[in-house]
Order: sequence, then structure tokens, then C-alpha cells
Amino acid sequence: MRLPNWFTERAEPASPDGEIRVSTLELFFDLVFVFTVTQLTTLLTDGFGQDRFIGEGALRALLVFGVIWWMYSGYAWLTNTIPPVRAARRVLLLLGMAGFLIVALAIPTAFGDGGTAFAFGYLLLVTVHAGLYLQATTSFWRVVPFNVAATGLIFLAGFVPGPLEYLLWAAALVTLWGSPYFIGQKGFPLRAGHIVERHGLLIIVVLGESIIAIGIGAHGHAGAGFLVAAALGLALAACLWWTYFGGDDESGAEHALARRDPVTRTRLILAAYFYAHVPMLLGVVAAAAGVKKAVEHPFDPMKPGPAVALAMGVALFLVGHRWYRGALGLAQAPARMAGTAAALITIPVGLWSATAQLGALLVLLVALLAAEHRRRPAAHVDADHTPDAVRTGSHG
Repeated sequence: MRLPNWFTERAEPASPDGEIRVSTLELFFDLVFVFTVTQLTTLLTDGFGQDRFIGEGALRALLVFGVIWWMYSGYAWLTNTIPPVRAARRVLLLLGMAGFLIVALAIPTAFGDGGTAFAFGYLLLVTVHAGLYLQATTSFWRVVPFNVAATGLIFLAGFVPGPLEYLLWAAALVTLWGSPYFIGQKGFPLRAGHIVERHGLLIIVVLGESIIAIGIGAHGHAGAGFLVAAALGLALAACLWWTYFGGDDESGAEHALARRDPVTRTRLILAAYFYAHVPMLLGVVAAAAGVKKAVEHPFDPMKPGPAVALAMGVALFLVGHRWYRGALGLAQAPARMAGTAAALITIPVGLWSATAQLGALLVLLVALLAAEHRRRPAAHVDADHTPDAVRTGSHG
């Protein structure tokens, strides 16, 4: 049976020189993905009852995030190359959203009874991703076998107990993240403006997850202590937003990418928007888990798990942002590394008072932002700087 013409419409990707804007459908897609990220907080907080952070809950969150971030990036790259302007592409992208929703709902029990549901949702993501490429072009199929193989490993993990389950998840993660080294980076003529805008919007939406954590922590109560902690949590999220958007990041990043040849641009995007965004997104998740616990008992000592999560979340965000700017050759802020260490020093403060730790982290971020603002006139994009990883790579 032949597929209808509206579904089989074929068109090669548009020229990489023609910039496009992020569509409302892509933003809608991102909202569903952020719900998936929000669910990772549940995996993190599962370990807090044992006063642990670096434990089973954190390991599970890292493994799950690794596989879902790969597919999100795959969809972001795909819509950059093949904009969802045709009816068939929009229908397929909506099906992909359904896959992320199934994955999100299965995350809390992904290492238990929900493992099969997670694998089914992930298979739907992989199938739709392949279908989008097939619907528009056949030039990017090299990544599909790796995605399918990883899905099979996740499915098998749901039927084995103990350490073998984690080994299969780790093997799936390695299969996905290692695929660029086997398939190469040619054939992805990514447009700089769309990539920069898409990931900037993602950071905004994910930061909203930390605000949701404040509401979840309220449990219907709004006493003076909660209001103070909630205000501090909101201010902390605002400082993370300012860290990412308050400088020359967007214009500088777009300029740094646009002036590169397609292969080098792909490698820069892989470094800055795939790898470097991982600690930033995980940082928001960890900080949200800490804020959620802090607002529950704002003037009481925090348990070690939430105190470490809150401090580590801020530290990870600062490390990721420094990595991101370094990958693109943007001017660096020397105080960032000191700020990362200072964020970790607030852990003992949290063991004394949750509100005190929130206040200490807020003071730290405000001081960093003020110091960077004073030196901003001297900040610039180093037009001659090319990261070593790119300079030594091959060019198409």
C-alpha cells in the first residue's frame, strides 16, 4: 500500500547559509522534553533518605540523562537541517513528543517495573527520528543503527537484575555517544543562529524546572520561612539565567560558529552545545533537587544529600558555562573557577541551615556577576582562537 502524497513529500534540506528561527512546534517539543528532565529530580531525591548524593540515585539520573540528551540533541540537529514546515514533518515531530512523554512517565521506575515502558518510549523516539530523515532525505542514515542498538540494550536491561542492568545502560550510553567517532561529522550543515537560539530557549525552560521545585516543596504551606526560602530560590535561578544570558554569549557564539566551515562548525557545536551543556543542565537538576528540600524546612539543617546537590548544582553550572565559552573561543571570566570552588564550600553552611546555604550561594553568584560586569568592556570574542580539539581535526 502506498503512503499518501502529503506524508511522502520529499525535499532536500535547505542551504546552511539561510538562517531560520526556532518554530513554536520546536518550543512545544522542548516543553515536553523539560518534563522529562524534571523527572530526573525524582531519581536524585530517592537517595536523599539515606543521606547520600553520590550513590545509586545519582548514577541512575546520569545514565537516564545521557540517553535522553542524545535523542533531544538528535531532534534539535534534525529540525535545524530539516525545518518542520511541512505537514508530515509536524505530525512526526508530535509523535516524537509522545515518545518523550512515555519516557518521562517511566523515568521514576526505569530501573524497575518501568524499564520496558521506558524502552518502548525510546524506541518510538528513535523510529520517529529515523522517519523524519526518511521523509525528507536519505543522506543522514548512518546514525540510525547506533540508536536502534542502544534501544535494544535498554530493553534488555529491564530483564536482568543488579549490576548487569547498569552495565547494559552504560553500554547503551557508550553506543550513542561514541557513534560520532564512527560515522564522522560530515553531512550535517548546521545553521548557527538556530542552534544558538534553540539551546538558549532550552536553558530558560529548564531553569523553570527549579521554580517548579519550589512549588512542589511547599506542600500547601506558605509560612514566613517558606516565603524567604522561595524568594532565595527564585533569585538563585535568576542568577543562573544571568550567568548564561547576561554577557555576549548569544551574539558571540553565533559569530564564532557562522564564520567556520561546515565540518568545523559541527565539531564546535558538538563541543559547546552537546558536551558543555551537559553539566549546565545537570547542574540545574541538582540545584532544583536541593532547593526542593530546602523550602520544605527552610530554617532547619539540611541532610548531606540535599546540601551537596544544591552546592554541586551551582558548581556544575559554572563549570559547564566556562567549558561552553572556552569551546567557542569566547572571552573567559577568571573568577569562574574560584566561584566553583566557593560554591562547594557552602556545603557545611547547608548542614547548619538550608536558608543560610541558599543565601550564601546567592551572594556568591551576585559577586561573580558584579565582577564580570566591571570587566565586560574588555570582553571580546577572540576571532583568531580555535580550540585545540578543532584545530587538530580534519576539515571537509
